[in-house]
Amino acid sequence: MSANGGMRTPLGKVRGLGPAKSGSKHFWWQRVTGVANLCLVVFMLFVIIGLVGADHATVKQTLSAPLVAVLLLLLILSGVYHMRLGMQVIIEDYISGEGLKIIALVLNTFFAIFVGSVCLFAVLKLSLGA
Repeated sequence: MSANGGMRTPLGKVRGLGPAKSGSKHFWWQRVTGVANLCLVVFMLFVIIGLVGADHATVKQTLSAPLVAVLLLLLILSGVYHMRLGMQVIIEDYISGEGLKIIALVLNTFFAIFVGSVCLFAVLKLSLGA
């Protein structure tokens, strides 16, 4: 292979993207969201364990507290983005046809937006007292 990018794909050559121009950003976002998810899930586990056996009003009051609601919203955003990035890697690695790959990537994005929107709506509805 040549020293000036012989291992790059034809599309990567046209776009001028090598292995360190797009993949490393994706790699780091996957790690950052993973660490954020770990911290936020641990917090939420403590909240949920503390609510075991509580009545409905107590659960609703606790989950609608500003700090808990904000951290839950951050968990949803980080989790959905992490999910989207992970599925993107799987799609790019295992789907060979370009057309099917593009369709799968678009559907992956729409699915992530849908799941995130429904979860955000639920938390906002709970925390704003609807």
